[in-house]
Amino acid sequence: MCQKGNGHREKRVLRNAQRPGAAGLVRQTEHRALAAWARDCAQRVLPYFEEQYPHDRRPRQALKVLQAWIDTGAFRMATIRGASLASHAAAREVGEDSAARSAARAAGQAVATAHVPTHAIGAANYALQAVHRATEACGAAAAVAREREWQSQRLLALRTSVQ
Repeated sequence: MCQKGNGHREKRVLRNAQRPGAAGLVRQTEHRALAAWARDCAQRVLPYFEEQYPHDRRPRQALKVLQAWIDTGAFRMATIRGASLASHAAAREVGEDSAARSAARAAGQAVATAHVPTHAIGAANYALQAVHRATEACGAAAAVAREREWQSQRLLALRTSVQ
């Protein structure tokens, strides 16, 4: 019987999940496209958090703040920072490492992309971590590989549509 992913094996699977050249691709991508990508990565795993904590809206609110920035370009550091910190606080309150915790962290990193574009990588990596932690160990590597492939294809599609 398989168990949910965790521990040393998780680090190896996630390390192997890193996209070659991803940092270069991110540096060459328009800021709002990166923000949309980070939002999409975080939204895919947000149900892991919301299923366990249906009344805690902080991670979802972080993604709404990010969407407002994508739509308008209006930037208030206090709003962006507050939404990011609130989502990360929700993650800390989860306690143990879990898919829910990683999903809240993905949302916190995603909204921070409005300030620093490379935070998008953090959102994508936390989303991979959430997928890994939500999947039984015997299927974790394949689940992470599928999510990584979706992330790569989504980023390429957004680069094409925005630029």
